[in-house]
Amino acid sequence: MKTIRFILFSVFVLMGQLLQAEDNDKFPKIEDMHNQKWQFLVTKAQLSPDDVAKVQPVFMNYEKSVWNLHQQNHEFFKSAMKDAKKVKPNYAELNDRYVDFEFKEAQMFKNYHMQLRKLLAPETLFNYYRAEREFKRKLLQDFQGRRPPERPRPQ
Repeated sequence: MKTIRFILFSVFVLMGQLLQAEDNDKFPKIEDMHNQKWQFLVTKAQLSPDDVAKVQPVFMNYEKSVWNLHQQNHEFFKSAMKDAKKVKPNYAELNDRYVDFEFKEAQMFKNYHMQLRKLLAPETLFNYYRAEREFKRKLLQDFQGRRPPERPRPQ
């Protein structure tokens, strides 16, 4: 459970970093990232051409929905922290927003899973999820290798 939370938190942080660097040439555009992930999943999960045709629209819809949710959440927190320089943030609202975000993301994943169960055999779906986790780990490792050393934060 801790590993799953760490991976989800890491992906959330990574998505925030990608949002900030979206115009930076060092980072791919989000559409390219979705396509790269899709190709990785197809290869690693060894999806058949029939599976690819059925699953790709579901995958792309899910990825876009999750990305939009991350963008909305990122904008909210960015705005709240920007205002925090002038006024103490409403931490209760920030906490509630964080939990709502996690819940919505979990609901989206559950819906995604229910759609995939109808399209893929259980073993194929297991391999598909394994490939998704592997892609996230690889993405985090690649990202950590490119990132400049962290500067101490002022307190």
